[in-house]
Amino acid sequence: MSSIVWLEDNNFEFPPVEQAYTEPDGLLAAGGSLSPEILLKAYRHGIFPWYSQGQPILWWSPDPRCVLFPENLKISRSFRKTLNKNLYEIRRDTAFRDVMQNCAKPRNDDAGTWITADMLAAYTHMHELGYAHSIECWQHDELVGGLYGMSIGKVFFGESMFSRKVDASKVALEYLCNTVRPKLIDVQVYSEHMERLGAEMIPRRRFIEYLDKYCG
Repeated sequence: MSSIVWLEDNNFEFPPVEQAYTEPDGLLAAGGSLSPEILLKAYRHGIFPWYSQGQPILWWSPDPRCVLFPENLKISRSFRKTLNKNLYEIRRDTAFRDVMQNCAKPRNDDAGTWITADMLAAYTHMHELGYAHSIECWQHDELVGGLYGMSIGKVFFGESMFSRKVDASKVALEYLCNTVRPKLIDVQVYSEHMERLGAEMIPRRRFIEYLDKYCG
């Protein structure tokens, strides 16, 4: 195995995604920073940061890639009942940092988080620049669910979601698919939960072709 590529903060270049490791799947490079310039270049090339507190920034481009085509969103009978009840008020970009902080809270089966303080600061900055967005579910003026991610052109790069009430994150996802309607949603990493909602695995090469077409 060749040594990992280390990025410099200035005058850096990502290696070709084809050079990413197969084990761990998609690890491409380390180092650099979470500056807007680097983040935009990364996402446009099918690369995203994912690391834990105390680690250097790790950059990934898995093959195959997990994506969701909005028209393929699967709505189960029980989820349809939730949608029909109109339990939540949907808002966009009114509580971006709060959504990130809720996504960073440990889940029942996971004591840690990959949403570090540096990630929170970097993506809040990207939100202020108009690239990062949140879709929020509110109930009685309480934030009870939502998702956030990066939007470049007609591609939404999903980062994380959370629910404090039944199906709240799925309601936000349904809004993303059927109201915002990007051409493609990048799920990044496979999960059974997203597969049940219609996500699928496609070759990285095909994913990059979609980015070239839709990111502008």
